[in-house]
Amino acid sequence: MYGIQVSQFGTEDVLTYTELPAPEPGPGQVRVRMHAVGVNPADTYIRSGTYAFYTPQLPYTPGFDGAGIVDGVGPGVDTALTGERVFVAALGTAGCSGTYAELAVVDARAVHPLPAALSFGQGAAVGVPCLTAWRALFQKARLKAGETVLIHGASGGVGIHATQLAHDAGAIVIGTAGSSTGADLVRAAGAQHVLDHSTPGYLDELAQITDGHGVSVIIEMQADINLEHDLQALATYGRVVIVGSRGSLDFTPRLAMLKEATIQGTALWYATAQEAADALTAVAAGLDNGVIQPVVGDELPLREAAAAHRKILESGTRGKLILTTD
Repeated sequence: MYGIQVSQFGTEDVLTYTELPAPEPGPGQVRVRMHAVGVNPADTYIRSGTYAFYTPQLPYTPGFDGAGIVDGVGPGVDTALTGERVFVAALGTAGCSGTYAELAVVDARAVHPLPAALSFGQGAAVGVPCLTAWRALFQKARLKAGETVLIHGASGGVGIHATQLAHDAGAIVIGTAGSSTGADLVRAAGAQHVLDHSTPGYLDELAQITDGHGVSVIIEMQADINLEHDLQALATYGRVVIVGSRGSLDFTPRLAMLKEATIQGTALWYATAQEAADALTAVAAGLDNGVIQPVVGDELPLREAAAAHRKILESGTRGKLILTTD
């Protein structure tokens, strides 16, 4: 089989498309013939060797997300799974051989049925983005119906699903995007209001939208750019959940005091087994009932993983970036 191998940490140039031995499933594992692979920003951080949460043993094949067909199972796994269309959400589970490959071995708990109405590309968009969105909204922010939530970067992989889930939960959703195409995606996902975050002073609109009260919850994808402004836009007793940050910032702690705000970070790596199971159950239900509609953005062939790693960090991302093995 062919896949991506990383033999040393570094820039995207260390991603090598090469022939690899086919992995064999062990006890409690399944093997999936991958049709589509989800690319996440965390994949680039891991590849650099400087990621705080995870450093794999070299050489390794990247990737935790994807979708395909089960083509083999190990001891202790129901053989009826063979031939099933599944999505893979393997982050936090043991034994993942890496989804950037034509074949991947993963823990049986990491595979879930892919509804017939969804493509493999959509299935590859589920794992990290959907679980992160659900965890941020409900396990961290404790979002309730009727509250107002601002989702910064709502047209991206996590943001689009956070918008869908928050809308379904009965929240008033305000999403931001940096283009008209992105804004259309955010509206289609259920946002009642869309702000253009490329326009200076765009958060000034929040005063009118919220009658001067501010927003109850903010889901923040780039805290190093937005956190100080978030605190100004927040309602008293509001909550900010930091999903992403790519640098440092000058910050005025008094802003948190003035709002008696709660600022939380979130990372799937720290979810307990029960939290992970609850999130997966909720996401799977959302796929089945149509609440979650994965949005696929750019698609590149697996051999162009290096280009995908460059692209995933660019601004203006719309939907989920995936790699295809077909």
